[in-house]
Amino acid sequence: MALKPKLKIRIGSRPSRLALAQASIVRERLAANVSAEIEIIEIRTSGDKMTSASLADVGGKGLFIKELEQALADRSIDLAVHSMKDLPAVLPADFRVAAVLERENTADILVTRDGAALSALAAGARLGTSSSRRRWQALRVNRGLEIVPLRGNVDTRLARMADGSFDAIIIAMAGVKRLGRVKDVKFVELDERDFIPAAAQGALAIETLAGREADAMDDALSAINDAHAFYETAAERAFLAAIGASCTTPVGVRARIVGDTLALATMLFSADGARELSDSLVESLAAGFAPDGAESSGKRLAEKVLARGAAAILGT
Repeated sequence: MALKPKLKIRIGSRPSRLALAQASIVRERLAANVSAEIEIIEIRTSGDKMTSASLADVGGKGLFIKELEQALADRSIDLAVHSMKDLPAVLPADFRVAAVLERENTADILVTRDGAALSALAAGARLGTSSSRRRWQALRVNRGLEIVPLRGNVDTRLARMADGSFDAIIIAMAGVKRLGRVKDVKFVELDERDFIPAAAQGALAIETLAGREADAMDDALSAINDAHAFYETAAERAFLAAIGASCTTPVGVRARIVGDTLALATMLFSADGARELSDSLVESLAAGFAPDGAESSGKRLAEKVLARGAAAILGT
């Protein structure tokens, strides 16, 4: 009897240290659930090549996934690993989110030289961020800040903070933790009541081609999928889609499952920060974690904010 060939899984990843660390997490989880030869293939994306331009001006965070999706379409990789907040709210029909790993801490953190609170920063303090959401959330707490654009990977941003270019920066806790750099920085975790994070922040998404025949890889992906994270992020992304938001829209949305209850909260701003709107809803999960239920919850929160003028605020 001929031996069945060993399963081969090719994981596509951006070449940054954080992206490769995240791809390695996925490889380790898969290896624990399937006997396979698993390879990480580095793919440099358009977003990686643009180190200074504003993402909002050149196409948004979708620039970080275009080449990875092309590699999926060409079948030169079997799956792609993304920081899920980089994914557009609606994927092209040829692709799907096949699994979401257990979610990391979703909070934003304020990194300073002495661990100061945001409200304690002096007037004129230089705060680094290129996120319009973080910009307006920070200015709600401390109007005296000077917001200075800051791009680059986590290591680059922390280096710019260390060399004195900034008095403070805001970054996601998840990336700092995955790089093992928590002990390298002084920070405070920002209160989610003021800093509702980006949709899917802290989540790793595994993207594959849609419509492909199920195989051992799909069984392994199912085994490493976290039902709570999958449901929460589906609700958040459905909310974004329903309000017509892009990856650069100044909006935060967070879904949280506690017991048999889903709580959804959002905070959004106009492009100039002059107007803002917050809202929330709490719903029962009696029907379980069906994806269409998550999407329905996201759409219901969207209906609430749209009824209160969200489209005019966002300019959508």
